[in-house]
Amino acid sequence: MNAPVNAMDMTAMPMRLTLDEARAYASRVLETFGASPANAATTAQALVAAEADGLGSHGLARLPSYSAMVAAGKIDGHATPVSRRVAPSVLSVDAGNGFAYPAIEQALPLAEEIARETGIALVSLRRSSHFGVAGQPVEKLAERGLVALAFSNASASIAPWGGKKAVFGTNPLAFATPLRDRPPAVVDLSVAKVARGNVLAAAQRGEPIPEGWALDTEGRPTTDSKAGLAGTMVPMGEAKGTALAFLIEVMAAGLTASTFAFDAPSFFEGEGPPAAVGHVIIAIDPSRTAGAAYLDHMERLVATIEGEPGARLPGQRRLANREKAARDGVSVPPALRAALAGMGFAG
Repeated sequence: MNAPVNAMDMTAMPMRLTLDEARAYASRVLETFGASPANAATTAQALVAAEADGLGSHGLARLPSYSAMVAAGKIDGHATPVSRRVAPSVLSVDAGNGFAYPAIEQALPLAEEIARETGIALVSLRRSSHFGVAGQPVEKLAERGLVALAFSNASASIAPWGGKKAVFGTNPLAFATPLRDRPPAVVDLSVAKVARGNVLAAAQRGEPIPEGWALDTEGRPTTDSKAGLAGTMVPMGEAKGTALAFLIEVMAAGLTASTFAFDAPSFFEGEGPPAAVGHVIIAIDPSRTAGAAYLDHMERLVATIEGEPGARLPGQRRLANREKAARDGVSVPPALRAALAGMGFAG
C-alpha cells in the first residue's frame, strides 16, 4: 500500500492549471493575505496574463512578494483608486498605496474617452506599487485604436554609468500601436539587460543566472542569483541604458511627484513603507495627426519589416505563447508552491 501524501509533500510537485483555474488560484492567494476580492481578481488577471505571455518574472512568481506586502500593509489590499480630470488632456489617478492594476483598470477607459475628445490623454498615476508588465495597458489601448506609451520606475537596482551605487530601477518603457486586421505591435522593455524579476525567479528556484545579468554588492559580475538580487543589475547598452533610465525616472516619478527609485523600498518583501511610486500612460488618437490613413500607412511599414527574412514585429513571441497557454494552461512550480505554503497558504 502506498504511503499517504500529506499537503506539504504536494508542494514538491508542479501543478498544471487552466488560465481560469490560475486566475482563481492567484485570487485565493491574494485574498488569503488581505486583498479584497475585487483587487485580488484584477491583480490575478494581470499576473496570469503575464504568465500566459511567457513573462514569468512578472507572473505567478510575484505571488509571494505581493502577498507579503499586502500582509504587512505595505500594499493596501482594500484601496480604492480615485481619478480626477485635472486638465483637458490630463487624468490624475491616486492608487491609494494599493496595487497598480485596479488603478490602471479604472484609468484606461477614461484615458480613451479623453483621447477621443482632445486627441491625447496623459494619465498621471501616483501612490502606486509594482507596475507589472508595462505592455499590458498599452496593448489594451492599442486594441481600441490608440497609440500608447507607458513609463514606470521601480526600486533602485541599476547604478548610473560610471557609478557603483544603485540610483535607477529597471524602469520599464512600453509602446503599442494598432494595426489593421491583426493584434497590435507591442514594444515592452526594461533598461536592464533582463528584468530583475528574472533574477528573483531564479533565486526562488535555487538556480544560477547567466553572467552579464547582474553584479554583486562589490560591483563584480556574478552568476549567483541571490548575490545578484543583493547587488545591482547590468544596464542594456551601457551608458545609453542609464540615460534611458533617467528619462523614464523623470516621466514616471518626476511628472507625478512620486518616490524616486533610490528612495523606493523593495518590491520583493513586506518590510518597509508603501512604495508610492508613479506611472505615466499616454494615449494618442492617430486620426488627429494622420487622419484615416494611419492604418494604411502602417501597413507599408509592417510589410517592409516582415518582408525581411528572419525579421518579425515587436511582441510577436508573446502571441504564440498566449495561444499555447490558452490550450495547455500554465504551471505552478514546486518552489512557488512551497514558498506560499511556508507563508501559510494552504490552497
